[in-house]
Amino acid sequence: MKIAVDAMGGDFAPGAVVEGAATALFDFPECQLVLVGHAGKLKFYLEKYGISNHPRIEVVHAETVVEMCEHSTAALRAKKDSSITVCAKLMKEGKVQAVVTPGHTGAAVAAMKVLVRTLPGVDRPALAALMPGQGFDFLLTDAGANTDCTPLNLVQFAVMGEVYAQFLFGESEPAVGLLSVGGEDVKGNDLTKSVFKHLAALKMNFTGNVEANTVYEGGTRVLVCDGFTGNVFLKCAEGLAKSVIHWFKHSVLGNPLRMTGAALVKSAFLEVKARGSAEQAGGAPLLGINGICIIGHGTSSPLAVRNAIKVAAEC
Repeated sequence: MKIAVDAMGGDFAPGAVVEGAATALFDFPECQLVLVGHAGKLKFYLEKYGISNHPRIEVVHAETVVEMCEHSTAALRAKKDSSITVCAKLMKEGKVQAVVTPGHTGAAVAAMKVLVRTLPGVDRPALAALMPGQGFDFLLTDAGANTDCTPLNLVQFAVMGEVYAQFLFGESEPAVGLLSVGGEDVKGNDLTKSVFKHLAALKMNFTGNVEANTVYEGGTRVLVCDGFTGNVFLKCAEGLAKSVIHWFKHSVLGNPLRMTGAALVKSAFLEVKARGSAEQAGGAPLLGINGICIIGHGTSSPLAVRNAIKVAAEC
């Protein structure tokens, strides 16, 4: 499988991206990687990680990169030779089967939607982030691709999320819930109230409104929301997970008895930390695109890039 990797995307590019790609080459022998970015800047890191002459690595030059502070449309207007735009063009031309980027989410969505196009009937693509729950994992969609949405957009997100959940979890009728401020159908804003009526009329396992503090308890496999709310939800969860680890360390350090007890269950704590780690998830698929696009966190580490490539290959 040929996967294009946006080597210039993300806060730690291109070093972290090339290092992650190097690990992926050895871990996933079925993958061929096309690193897209400034060839001159990539050369140093390719040599550093010993993959400059690897038979399953290819470099495609891209002169510019869409910076995180730039507008999403820069990928299509001001920077048509950016790394994410070149990645999208490679997919459009059938030269790669998947794209992985830890770069500008909005630019990736814009490039994919315009150049690769969406599947028939899909108005807007949606990010489907895998979230850990107490009993089982669930999908958050949209996790940040669309900040402003119509009721139709959310209905489509629900349908796409249901289909992906069927594939991911092996369930014929995964439970679909709507993120809102209350469980009752009369609660929420105009958007969620309208979406509730539409989802209730569809032939799916719609469980109604779900509050953010109960979704982790199980019962919902697909949590539907607009991209603005979803991204806030996602980053709040990531921040809280880091804070819990910080609080735990602060409580343990300085107390010899607690430190001894913590050492005995260290492996369990590491397992819990990994379960909620964005690095382990790697990235989220952009549902509704006529191809495979995995978008990672802007702060993706080499491990996160490696795992994003793994997700792309699995998809």
